[in-house]
Amino acid sequence: MRVPLTWLRDYVAITDTPEELASRLTFAGLEVEDIEFVGLAPASRPVAGLPAAGRSGPAANGLAWDPAAIVIARILEVTPHPNADRLTLLRVDDGSGTEQIVLTGAPNLFHLKGAGPLPKPLKIVYAREGAVLFDGHKPGREVMTLKRARIRGVESASMACSEKELGISDDHEGIIILDDDAPVGAAAADYMGDAVFEVKINPNMARNACMLGIAREIAALTGAPLQPPALSVTLTGAPIAGRVGIEIREPELNPRFVLGLIEGARVAPSPYWVQRRLRLAGTRPISNIVDATNYVMFELGEPLHAFDWDVLVRRAGAKRPTIITRRAQPDETVRTLDGVDRKLDPFTVLVCDEQGPLSIAGVMGGAESEVAEHTVNVLLEGAAWDFISVRRTVKAQNLPSEASYRFSRGVHPNLAEKGVVRALELMRQWTGGTVARGLADSYPGRAEPVVVEITPADVERQLGVRIPLDEIVRILRALKFGCEIAGDRTDPQTIIRATAPDHRLDIGTGVIGRADIVEEVARVYGYGRIPETLLAEVLPPPHANRDLDLEERVRDVLAGVGLQEVVTYSLTSPDREAKLRAVSDPEGAAEVPYVRLANPIVVDRVVMRRTLLAGIIEAAAANSRHADRLAFFEVGNVFVPRWGQPLPDEPRRVAVLLSGARSPQGWQPADRAPMDFFDVKGVVEDVMEALAIGGASFEPGEHETLRPGRTARVLVDGSPVGWIGELHPAVAERFDLKGPGVVVAELELDPILVKAPDRNPTRPVPVYPPVREDLAFVLDRAVPVARVLEVIRAAGGPMLAGAVLFDEYTGEQAGEGKRSLAFSLTYQAPDRTLSDTDARRIRERVAKALTEELGAVLRA
Repeated sequence: MRVPLTWLRDYVAITDTPEELASRLTFAGLEVEDIEFVGLAPASRPVAGLPAAGRSGPAANGLAWDPAAIVIARILEVTPHPNADRLTLLRVDDGSGTEQIVLTGAPNLFHLKGAGPLPKPLKIVYAREGAVLFDGHKPGREVMTLKRARIRGVESASMACSEKELGISDDHEGIIILDDDAPVGAAAADYMGDAVFEVKINPNMARNACMLGIAREIAALTGAPLQPPALSVTLTGAPIAGRVGIEIREPELNPRFVLGLIEGARVAPSPYWVQRRLRLAGTRPISNIVDATNYVMFELGEPLHAFDWDVLVRRAGAKRPTIITRRAQPDETVRTLDGVDRKLDPFTVLVCDEQGPLSIAGVMGGAESEVAEHTVNVLLEGAAWDFISVRRTVKAQNLPSEASYRFSRGVHPNLAEKGVVRALELMRQWTGGTVARGLADSYPGRAEPVVVEITPADVERQLGVRIPLDEIVRILRALKFGCEIAGDRTDPQTIIRATAPDHRLDIGTGVIGRADIVEEVARVYGYGRIPETLLAEVLPPPHANRDLDLEERVRDVLAGVGLQEVVTYSLTSPDREAKLRAVSDPEGAAEVPYVRLANPIVVDRVVMRRTLLAGIIEAAAANSRHADRLAFFEVGNVFVPRWGQPLPDEPRRVAVLLSGARSPQGWQPADRAPMDFFDVKGVVEDVMEALAIGGASFEPGEHETLRPGRTARVLVDGSPVGWIGELHPAVAERFDLKGPGVVVAELELDPILVKAPDRNPTRPVPVYPPVREDLAFVLDRAVPVARVLEVIRAAGGPMLAGAVLFDEYTGEQAGEGKRSLAFSLTYQAPDRTLSDTDARRIRERVAKALTEELGAVLRA
């Protein structure tokens, strides 16, 4: 937001240089990004609190006006140029005692050419020879020095200035005509020089998107008194009561609507000081009526809109107009002030009468009822709107405006009446109109005062610095909080009851409200004054989050075995996940329920994902173009709709994808062998082992995404928790995933973590030596190794310390349909060294159990 320094001085005395003031505002949370000097000269001395030379600070630019060369003058007469129809000669009094002849081509003086001495001289900005100005005839802002020249036979050494030449705006259509109070001979820099701050208004500072808001902050920071504008209006017209009605159909979208009426107004240009301020603030002057609404918006932060009252009466058939606020109806349109016919969305809020839309609420007025040159009577609107609705409309219509900038950040309903009263008085002064007595005011969404209780001890606990109660109260009252003190002023536990002012919507209640108050105190007290200290407050005892800790352990394990974590979009499309089906089934894909987004960002991400596999496979496909080895995992939520419920289930899952060589580098041939089913199975086993889950098992199965015969279901204590296997070639082809076979896993994380014990079972380190021996058994190929190990462990009992498969033989000597499995068994007792007899007994139990349960034969 552009903030002229002279405008701020209307409300608060400022003794700081512009650079010092920029520093104060920046350190209080209102970052000044740029200072544009318009006539004033930057400070030459170092500024306390600002960054030193060579370090970052607000950028400064602009043009300083030489007090001796650029002054206020008056035009006494406008005469024709003897040799050029489009030029005129001005007889000018610049206060020096000698009349000057000035040559100009300003079109706004042509109507005075040859009219003789002016009965009322015009005040102008006059530049003498040697003045440094911006070149008004070149694009951009190119500096020039005014020199003596002969133009069409007439010598010229001075100039009547336009706004562009002075750097006020880019307007070069005519020279500046000043107000009557401009003192002839005075330096222009003293009379109208300015510095304009470019202030960044963060969302939590929305109440400061106006001159009074910035001035309020300055008053609090400097201790200077705030002098707000008078909010009174001279009412001499007929009462407004009964002449206009207000109907608010949805108070949650329009909590307040205020109307005022001025009659007999004369539309004309605003006083020049108003035009200059508006231009410096970044908006274009239009007329005294429209400028009054914009002036009050910049001054108080309340956007207003002016309707041509006679147009509304005509639309109402010469009856009493009724102003209605409502949502847009289907296929409804409105032509806005920019001349565009806009089709309206159902969520757009409108200001209407009984005949149809008049304006888009909080965004832009309508063309039909706008104030024009012929307007005589004006109905003035001030309102409060739901900021979310305004934001949606601005985005949908691509129609940002100064009004929507403020309404989309939140404007307090109490400002509506203040804004209307202030603007009516300015219109009365600038147009000569008569203001109707009273206001039409509908306030169904009345905002209740926000009261926060806080103590000096609360402030000290959060800031780490002791601030006296009186200083806290001074700061809050300077920011226009109401403060009541309940107790002894010297007691740090004394309660301060702070009532938020009626221009603020950002103060919460309870704990949030106390934090908001502490932030206000810290800003004004000064962040630089808060010392670095150790935390004095007693820390609360930590509370473990078991699920989060276990989830992080899963991540650590997967990263520890060489996998890289990826994070993919939670948003997807049904077509993308349908590619996971090896057999294409478009009709079946349409039947899968999804959580759909009401306002998707892009067309190909319109639903919430039901699986992690699609995202991790897409990531692998993108990376396969650059790497021949991929090892990814992702931990995240999927979203499964629940029938009849507004919110879906959001179970956590973990997905793993492996492709390419088993080892990134290595000289052994086995290191570069491609990863297969058993690699991803080993990763899952590592996770189960890290979580101390002993009941994990695998069984053959079929999955629509995985290759038949190379797929297994993962179970924990007999309950399925996921799948592992090789990705089906058809699925890999659809995702354009090149390279060797791809193996994946997707597990339900929640049921796995439930089975994880809080403490891992442990036993003392053995002090007696183990006995190791190898046993080989011949048995049917259909018997899974996991089943064989299960029987071995059960038969071995507590003295079987370990059983590991180390060899498989499927040659002719094993027999048709048979295979030989060799296991390394470890026997160990906690209280003695085992003898050969002990080992033989364990071996015999294991062999007997395998023979009886699985038909295995112990090989000699």
